[in-house]
Amino acid sequence: MKAFPVSMNALVGEFAKMPGIGPKTAERLAFYILHTSKGEAETFSKAILKVKESVRFCKECYNLSEDELCEICKSSSRDKAVLCVVEEPKDIITIEKALNFDGLYHVLLGSLSPLDGIGPSELKVQELLERVKKGSFREIVIATGFNTEGEATALYLVRALKGCGYRAKLTRIAYGIPVGSALEHADQATISKAFEGRLELKEKAASRRPE
Repeated sequence: MKAFPVSMNALVGEFAKMPGIGPKTAERLAFYILHTSKGEAETFSKAILKVKESVRFCKECYNLSEDELCEICKSSSRDKAVLCVVEEPKDIITIEKALNFDGLYHVLLGSLSPLDGIGPSELKVQELLERVKKGSFREIVIATGFNTEGEATALYLVRALKGCGYRAKLTRIAYGIPVGSALEHADQATISKAFEGRLELKEKAASRRPE
């Protein structure tokens, strides 16, 4: 016999599907919703529906947007000659909080992970190569994570970019990002230092960090 009513069990079950949410946390969230007013619960549910209805990927960089182009791509104040390649839209938020990068972005929507069946065709790699061919970037910053998947992705991108004829500067964020960690877990000061210390990438040393 279950301790909660059917509707509460259903709500707990939905929260438990979220990444990083265990059974106990799911129960706490369900009780939080239970104790909010009907108006607050409706506002919460409307916010979820609004996101599902309105948010899309920017057609240029694949950042999250409510329009065809995201606010960064539409901005006239960004340096359009520098492109930063990241794994997920949330990485853009992390970098923007560091307040020292004013270029454009390209979101891969993941990283290479052969064991999980994620190869280049599952990512926005071809779109990146086409964008580079059409653009006039003087620098491309590879800002994938320093875990196994992020390093493999960085190395693949260097080879792919060199293979498509890109001859401008390729750099990799360097100082301050711990090996094996994701970008989203770094604090603002660490991200800032990583961008200040970025190094030019070579095909055989795409994942090499400074001594």
